[in-house]
Amino acid sequence: MTSIPIFPLNTVLYPGSQLPLKIFEQRYLDMTKACVRDGTPFGVCRIREGQEVGLPAVPEQIGCTALIAQWEMPHLGVFHLQTRGQQPFRILRQATQSGGLIRADVEFLAEAVGEVSPESFALCRRVLEQIVEKVGADYFFPPLSFDDPRWTSYRLAEVLPLEARDKQGLLELRDDGARLEQLHGYLQQAA
Repeated sequence: MTSIPIFPLNTVLYPGSQLPLKIFEQRYLDMTKACVRDGTPFGVCRIREGQEVGLPAVPEQIGCTALIAQWEMPHLGVFHLQTRGQQPFRILRQATQSGGLIRADVEFLAEAVGEVSPESFALCRRVLEQIVEKVGADYFFPPLSFDDPRWTSYRLAEVLPLEARDKQGLLELRDDGARLEQLHGYLQQAA
């Protein structure tokens, strides 16, 4: 069990994803300073209830850690961060500190390859390759690993225009084959 600060956002972060952030609230400025100083991650969870700014929001129980890859402080009181998704986790216990920052005891979740359907994987890979060709490889952390079902499923989940609850469901799936099947279904519905 590990204790980490939680940053509730209106987004879902996946392992290997880029997440640029502009930090200006005091609780998250303090969190950022501690994470930069100690080289530690923070947790990103989709907001279940509430808003990104103001009172602490209620986070989903499953999230993903974010490690700060680059940061700058263009002026006092604002951080610009480039973060990278690391490990999925489940919140076991959480408490809101006096400054409004949520800290949680989390357990890291195992990933499994599962049963990967060649048909689902082929379609997901082909669509992702077309998207990468359009948006450019700079949108993704290298290396591009189209042969890896986990990498392909997370990158496709990241870029497809899905409802937030569907993106959350894809993060909660612990099995690459099941995630690819779900994505295959979304692609077939959209066709």
